[in-house]
Amino acid sequence: MRLQARNTRDVWYCLYQGVEDQTNGYSGWETSEQKVIYGKPVKARMNVAFTSGMAREMPYGISVPYDKLLVTCDMDCPIDEHSVLFIDKSPEESDYDGNPNYDYIVTRVAPYLSHILISVKKVKTS
Repeated sequence: MRLQARNTRDVWYCLYQGVEDQTNGYSGWETSEQKVIYGKPVKARMNVAFTSGMAREMPYGISVPYDKLLVTCDMDCPIDEHSVLFIDKSPEESDYDGNPNYDYIVTRVAPYLSHILISVKKVKTS
């Protein structure tokens, strides 16, 4: 069964691009720290299900904790377990280093025949 347009809402996601070695601002020497790089936010229309977390309603079992379940019929959706999402906040908000101030991370992506289930967990970034 396909998703109805009236049951979907805008969700923004950023894809993982890699890591970048950090340098000291004064000397220019590399430090042992790395910064995670994400791509630009991309808008997608998805169904956002607010699950209760009961064991009988969890499609992944009890070992994968998640707060919301996203459903999309776009079988070419590039979201993976390294992506970050903006569901309850806008993607324009970022911290002082220019990092995206996302509010959800992906815990599992499960493709089926006609749709993809994406479980996400709320995180605090700031």
